[in-house]
Amino acid sequence: MKKLLNTSLPEKNVAHVFLLIFRICAGAFMLTHGIPKLMKLLSGNEIQFADPFGFGPGPSLFLVVFAEFFCAILIMAGLATRLAVIPLMITMLTAAFYAHADDPFATKEKPLLFLLIFAALVVFGSGHFSIDRMVNKRD
Repeated sequence: MKKLLNTSLPEKNVAHVFLLIFRICAGAFMLTHGIPKLMKLLSGNEIQFADPFGFGPGPSLFLVVFAEFFCAILIMAGLATRLAVIPLMITMLTAAFYAHADDPFATKEKPLLFLLIFAALVVFGSGHFSIDRMVNKRD
């Protein structure tokens, strides 16, 4: 019973293995959204996409593909993780409060959960099992 109520953090290696799994899953889940958008961008068809910042549908789709595809891959690899989550956080905020502004909370819930996951990666970083760690071996 004491273990269930224990508030101390897990052993260092356990936490870093969890961060590895967390990063890979978060990136893979995001890729399920990014890959169809990448295919839409590369299709050659006329681009019809939301334009929340006034850049035009093409550039807006490109920015979302950059975040949901390329940044998701960076997160999975643990390369520039804290920087890679910033475009994803902006994309999730835009999805929740622009694309789904008039939708019920149940629809906004997914981008908000992704936002929370990416915020955790900003705070905790990529962990020891990452390219970031190989590049910067200070800890």
